[in-house]
Amino acid sequence: PSFILWGPPGVGKTTLAQAVKKELLNKNLKVEIIDGDEYRKVICRDLSFTKDDRIENIKRLGFVGNILARNGIIAILSAISPYEVARRELKDQYQNVYSVWLDCPIDELIRRDTKGLYHRALLPGNDPDKINNLTGINDTFEIPENPDLILNTNEDEIEDSKNKLLN
Repeated sequence: PSFILWGPPGVGKTTLAQAVKKELLNKNLKVEIIDGDEYRKVICRDLSFTKDDRIENIKRLGFVGNILARNGIIAILSAISPYEVARRELKDQYQNVYSVWLDCPIDELIRRDTKGLYHRALLPGNDPDKINNLTGINDTFEIPENPDLILNTNEDEIEDSKNKLLN
């Protein structure tokens, strides 16, 4: 199977993916994380943050995940994926794909701001460090319509979220 973790920046996708991977490896299962941030540096570096490019990014990550899953490796795709059309396409195109939406109130994400992205997105428009396309702030994030699982990272500890996903 493949698990796809969706959610805005800073919601805990990578942290949860790493915790789930560790647990699955302890059970002698083969598992790989397809992290959106890492793949953007390599196979998706030609893509920008337009809607079309964000959708293409998810298509590429899903393709890699499918290859892994076909070969007996559990693929955990960890990416923002702000558009429902891209999320739905992966579920429709590939077998055994489970969609997990990580949810958290925007105020909490701004408070956490582990990468400083929210701070930069909220800078004045003329600031040279301003980010103009941060998902959920000044760019689109469509709420998933039918995820297989919803985890609220504001309410649950990482261990609880990990166990819910594994169950």
